[in-house]
Amino acid sequence: MGWAGTGLLWTASGGVASSITLDRAVAAPKGAVQPFSFLQVSDSHIGFTKDPNPDARATFREAVAKIKALPAKPAFILHTGDITQLSKDQEFDDADQILKEAGLTVFHVPGEHDMLDEGNGAAYLARYGKGSLGDGWYSFDHNGVHFVALVNVKALKAGGMGSLGAAQLAWLQKDLAARSSSTPIVVFTHIPLWTIYADWGWGTDDAAQAMTLLKRFGSVTVLNGHIHQVIQKVEGNVAFHTARSTAFPQPAPGQGPAPGPLKVPAGQLHSALGVRTVSLVRGGEPLAVVDASLAA
Repeated sequence: MGWAGTGLLWTASGGVASSITLDRAVAAPKGAVQPFSFLQVSDSHIGFTKDPNPDARATFREAVAKIKALPAKPAFILHTGDITQLSKDQEFDDADQILKEAGLTVFHVPGEHDMLDEGNGAAYLARYGKGSLGDGWYSFDHNGVHFVALVNVKALKAGGMGSLGAAQLAWLQKDLAARSSSTPIVVFTHIPLWTIYADWGWGTDDAAQAMTLLKRFGSVTVLNGHIHQVIQKVEGNVAFHTARSTAFPQPAPGQGPAPGPLKVPAGQLHSALGVRTVSLVRGGEPLAVVDASLAA
């Protein structure tokens, strides 16, 4: 079974974007993958045990096993939120132990399911927030690429749109001010930064302000989770990519009364889950992303 859709393999060596599936990367000869790569995983929902997936831990382990099998190890992993189902310590522990098997550094942003503790995200910040600001936002650089972690799930209301807030937007403006317009930017967050379906809260209400700050850069890639399916959009210099979950699918936008776990026949579950592999090479073209399901 092949994963591609939630675990995104990016390779970066100078700047034009190209991509291969994680299965193809696993099968490639050692050294065939570009020298700088990283992965995106999303919506592992550790602790979820209902239809259509009675054991989200098991499917997350399958994804990590694929990562371990890569012939060239990526530099790190980005987890774009909903690490857990209910923000319980044991769920966070289990997620950490599973990801530890990959042997890679992991950078996190929270999903709304990681903010359900009594401290409204205090458990997440205690575990993953070292060196971050505010509700957990931060940035870092790697091989000439600037990575920006944004939080848009703080105090999220059921069915409500995500929000960045004035304090985070002010920080983002300062963070980007020192960067050259030729610097490739990768933004990762949980809820999409473009409105996919407002009635379900699939968007961020003040995303336009962030996009204004990013528009001067020649290459911007925005990665998110939350909607558990692949939807892509390119708008000017910005490429948006949503990711599949490793736990369960959700319905297409508006196709049903509400978002939530989409029940599928047991034999079809792996077709709705996945990891994504992407290569990133410095240049003037948008990123190319190839997705395939776990059943590919």
